[in-house]
Amino acid sequence: MKKLLLASSALGLMMGASAAMADIQVAVAGPMTGQYASFGAQMRVGAEQAVKDINAAGGVNGEMLALTVGDDACDPKQAVAVANQFVSKGVVFVAGHFCSGSSIPASSVYKEEGIIQISPGSTNPKLTDEGGPMIFRVCGRDDRQGLFAGDFLATEYAGKKVAILHDKTAYGKGLADETMAAYEALGGKPAMYEAITAGEKDYTALVSKLKQEDIDVVYLGGYHTEAGLIVRQMRDQGMDTQLVSGDALVTNEYWSITGDAGEGTIMSFSPDPRKNPGAADVVKEFTDQGIDPEGYVLYTYAAVQAWAEAAKAAGTASDTEAVSEALHSGNYDTVLGDLSFDEKGDVTLPGYVWYVWKNGTYDYR
Repeated sequence: MKKLLLASSALGLMMGASAAMADIQVAVAGPMTGQYASFGAQMRVGAEQAVKDINAAGGVNGEMLALTVGDDACDPKQAVAVANQFVSKGVVFVAGHFCSGSSIPASSVYKEEGIIQISPGSTNPKLTDEGGPMIFRVCGRDDRQGLFAGDFLATEYAGKKVAILHDKTAYGKGLADETMAAYEALGGKPAMYEAITAGEKDYTALVSKLKQEDIDVVYLGGYHTEAGLIVRQMRDQGMDTQLVSGDALVTNEYWSITGDAGEGTIMSFSPDPRKNPGAADVVKEFTDQGIDPEGYVLYTYAAVQAWAEAAKAAGTASDTEAVSEALHSGNYDTVLGDLSFDEKGDVTLPGYVWYVWKNGTYDYR
């Protein structure tokens, strides 16, 4: 009897292990800690809700999804470590990373191991230019955002003194340089081009220089933390200089840093998916939980959606080459709208629009 019980127990454990192995291992990776953790939080809730909804609808090809969360803290070395952890877990798809400086080195691991990566927020062109057939993104590219921003600076602020700043990161410097190139191609000449150090708290010397040079407009390639401190310190010095920046300011944490000093800040970002009628049900799911699906929440949700639909179209999740081919060739209905990917893995959605911060929130300009 004891042997029978032991045998039954062993069989139960084997069946349990088999059932666990049947789950499709997917992951989300981004800055879950550190100064950009607000974006990691956006990505996490987007991925978790997408997995929950997909599983509730029957999963992918009859199998359930199991989500692993990876924290890269927007650090390149940590991102590679996270990517290798995903490999050991048998992950077949990653929604991530956020910072381009993390996505690009991690993509080398995914490329080598045959793991599909769809970034919700990494905009540096190098990611998809060099990533290969397994690497995608559902956001725009810095060269396109730079053209958009450069044209804006040249037309809206013709004759004004424009300073272009960057934070030395793959994202920030890449965006600033693309913007400056487009601005100069249209006849603009920056009055200043300066690098800042991300993570600093005191930008008094920089702000004093901007004031001395009578700068009318500051364009910053960088993140909301540094942008918030710079604009607040400009206002403290009595400057009304306009701040213009990119998609890394799409977090309510920006206003938490600036307070009223952030009033009037202008930033470029893709059309707000919260306003997409096709996303209404999902937006309600979030708001019913007290979550504002701002910034990259729905972009991460869409990354998971697109991958899941491609896996269904391919009839497999484990054959990542087949799923990659389906992503490249298909058109998928997501919370961002109907999307497809070009030969590089860049999304074919509409480009950029301008937003302005007013009264603690941002909306179309």
